[in-house]
Amino acid sequence: MANERSEKRARKKRRSGGLLSVINALLTLLVLGILVAVGIFLYGASQFYAPGAVKTEANFTVEKGSSVMTTARRLEEQGLIPQGQLLPSEWLFWGGARALKKEGDLKAGVYALKPNSSMADILTELTEGKPLDFFVNVIPGDTSFQVAERLNAVGPNLTGEPVPVPPEGTLLAVRYDFFPGDSRISVLEKMQAEMKKTVDEIWAGRDPAIDPVIKSPAELVTMASIVEKETGVASERPQVAAVFINRLKKSMRLQTDPTVLYGVTEGKAVLSRGPTSSELKAKTAYNTYQIDGLPPGPIANPGEDALRAVAHPAAIKDLYFVAKSANPADGHLFAETYAEHRKNVRLYRKAAAEADSEAAKEALEAEQAEDAGETVEPAN
Repeated sequence: MANERSEKRARKKRRSGGLLSVINALLTLLVLGILVAVGIFLYGASQFYAPGAVKTEANFTVEKGSSVMTTARRLEEQGLIPQGQLLPSEWLFWGGARALKKEGDLKAGVYALKPNSSMADILTELTEGKPLDFFVNVIPGDTSFQVAERLNAVGPNLTGEPVPVPPEGTLLAVRYDFFPGDSRISVLEKMQAEMKKTVDEIWAGRDPAIDPVIKSPAELVTMASIVEKETGVASERPQVAAVFINRLKKSMRLQTDPTVLYGVTEGKAVLSRGPTSSELKAKTAYNTYQIDGLPPGPIANPGEDALRAVAHPAAIKDLYFVAKSANPADGHLFAETYAEHRKNVRLYRKAAAEADSEAAKEALEAEQAEDAGETVEPAN
């Protein structure tokens, strides 16, 4: 009996000893695993936040719809994050984005990455930074020929065949942002779609008082293009529009210089002068000194303000206007009668003559200053 009890105690001891050995082994493996994981984490974190090796600013494009892993792979391929590391940089970049909960925050665009940017810096730039701007401006008063030239110019990061010159007045004059690689035709179509949407909305809410002389959206655009070319002063566009509408209601010719010049250039050139005597007398389709009513179509691409000015002209009876001075920013003098207008014309001629005189005096003074050895900066 005693022997049996001794053997049972021995077997029990051996079993408990074996179990302890297994537990010790498992604990050892667990500790080693934790140490390895901590080591990997610390190594990864040190690499993630370590300064990059790229010493100059570099541009990088996040393509539309790119995942973090795809973006990380392209960064590594371009040498913008370390290559050939023990832990691949693409995995570290992906792991950092996941840990910082930025996997879904990538924004498509082109980014300027600063010299020595770490992976953390790059991730922050691609998720929180502002991409470089790529855009084409349609400036109020630009002709369609000018816009087509701008779209077709080499180097605006647009692709595809050159676009043809679109019909005049079909492009809304605003800024159009695009993504590098977008096609020229897609940007042109966006310009045309924006114009149609804007004109439809403005025409629907127009003042009915214009209906006797502005009978369609197309005529609204034509008149707006004339207003756009006549004044760059936003506050007086409704007044300029009112003058032209008032003249049409009285069956008076518009007699506006920009239409004459458009008949000369067909929108293919910019003339920084008024029309000549022979041009004023020429019977072209766009010479509103010679034709009744509106010209056959727009003479430029107007902005939204000019379109709204025609749809809601100022409540005035004026029939004439003339520039206040030789500086377009000074705006115009308006008159209800021809007698008042003649007085305003005399004021303009006096102001313009004084401006010419001052310019002549300044040129002579500059010449003397240079002769005396001074450095003369060009006049603004």
